Amino acid sequence: MEIGLYTFGDVGKDPVTGAVTTPSLRLRQLVEEIKLAEEVGLDVFGLGEHHRPDYAVSSPAVALAAAATQTSRIRLTSAVSVLSSDDPVRVYQQFSMLDNLSEGRAEIMAGRGSFIESFPLFGYDLDDYDTLFAEKLELLMRLNDGETITWPGGQHTPPINSRGVYPRPYGEKLPLWIAVGGTPQSVARAGMLGLPLALAIIGGEPARFAPLFGLYRQMAERAGHKREMLKTSINVHGFVGETTQDACDTFYAPQAEVMNRIGRERGWGPTNRGHFDASRGPDGALFVGSPAEVTDKILANYQIFGFDRILIQMGIGVYEHKKLMKAIELLGTRVAPELRKAAGASAATASLSSS
Repeated sequence: MEIGLYTFGDVGKDPVTGAVTTPSLRLRQLVEEIKLAEEVGLDVFGLGEHHRPDYAVSSPAVALAAAATQTSRIRLTSAVSVLSSDDPVRVYQQFSMLDNLSEGRAEIMAGRGSFIESFPLFGYDLDDYDTLFAEKLELLMRLNDGETITWPGGQHTPPINSRGVYPRPYGEKLPLWIAVGGTPQSVARAGMLGLPLALAIIGGEPARFAPLFGLYRQMAERAGHKREMLKTSINVHGFVGETTQDACDTFYAPQAEVMNRIGRERGWGPTNRGHFDASRGPDGALFVGSPAEVTDKILANYQIFGFDRILIQMGIGVYEHKKLMKAIELLGTRVAPELRKAAGASAATASLSSS
C-alpha cells in the first residue's frame, strides 16, 4: 500500500487566528511539506491545479519541480491536471521535464476538473466538458507511446504530422492516472483504457463507492488489459493529531470554512460541527483523528476497496503551518508503518490461501 498526501495550496486568512497566508508563503511551505513527507517515509505527494484566488497552485509541475530538487525518493504527481482546458503536448513536456529533474518520480493524474474557472480562462466551452477530456486524454496517451507522433486532429486538437516531442521521460513512459469523482462513465472509461484509477471520496459513505472499483476492473478485463496494470487509489480528506481532540480542533474550522464557501457557490446546505463529527465516524468520509483512529479507518476501507494507494488531503483551508507539519510527521511515523504492516500481512494471507 502506498500512502501519500495531496493539496491545492490553500491561501487566505486563518479563520481562527486571522493570520494571512500569501501565495508566496504557501508555495515555499509546500516544498517544506514535500521534503518532510519524504523524510518520514511517505510515498507520494500530489498538487492540484486550480485557477481561483483561494489556491496558489495553477501549474502543479512548477511547484513539484521545486520540490524535486530537494528530495530523492518521494513520487511527485499532479492531483489533478485539468487536461480538458490544457494542451496535452505541453502537459506531457512539463511532466517529462519533471521526470528528468526528479530521475523518474513524476506522474500525471489527469481529470476533467471539479471547478470550471479554467474553461473560460483558456477559451473553452463548458458544453464540451466531456468531449474535451476524452479527445485530449487519447492524445496524451499517444504522446506517451513514443518519441514521434502523428495525430489526425479532432474537434478540439489540431493535427500533428510526424513530430518529435521532447524531452522524453527519464524512464520509458510517464505513469498516467485518471482521477474521477464517482461518475460511472468516467470509471468505465479508465477501465477500458487500462489506466490506473484515482477515486475522490469527499462526502457520503465511502463503502457506497466500492462498486465503482468493481466496474473499473470489469471493464478493464473486458478490454483485455492485464490485471497488474489496474492500480487504484482513493483520495480523501483527513488529518492526524496526537489526540482526537487535537485533530478535530485543528482541522474543523478551516475545513468547514472551505466547504461552506464552495457550498454557497454550488447550492449546498451549510455544514456544521455535527456534520463533521458524523463524517468522522466509522462509515463517514473524513479520516480525522488520532494515529490509531486514522489507521483503523484506512484499514477498514482497505478491506472494502482493496486499493493500492491512499492520498489524504490534509491541507484544506488555512491554519498554522507547524500543525500541518506535525500531522505529516504523525502520518509518516505512526500511521504509515502500521498500514504497511497490516497490508503486508493481508497479502501474505491471500498468497497462502491461493496456494
